[in-house]
Amino acid sequence: MKLEHVAFNVTAPVEAAAWYVKNLDMEMVWKRDDAPFTHFLADESGQMTLEFYNNPPDQVPNYAEMNPLLLHVAFVSNDPTRDKEKLIAAGATLVSDDNVNGLHLVMLRDPWGLPLQLCKRAMPVLRKR
Repeated sequence: MKLEHVAFNVTAPVEAAAWYVKNLDMEMVWKRDDAPFTHFLADESGQMTLEFYNNPPDQVPNYAEMNPLLLHVAFVSNDPTRDKEKLIAAGATLVSDDNVNGLHLVMLRDPWGLPLQLCKRAMPVLRKR
């Protein structure tokens, strides 16, 4: 088996999906224009998607109050410093920026509080296909 998607119940799925498409080079692959406003976004490999939706509206986790080590969405970045600056300019907030032993990890929060991590590893964890 392989992963298909990871889903997030968020307050503003339409806006969040648009932000991820614009700022993280994701591609909209399917969306629903009525409640629960489900949006599936594919990464550049087309092998993994994120789902944003709002259902039930009264049970959206408080991502902004959650320790980002409990939950975060990690993206491979060839230049975490450049990507960090781009995302901050687009409304993300910086949590941490660590560069140790060939591992550069930048933790941010998207404009709705969901933690994002930018990863540049000396030894990548993903296999090339």
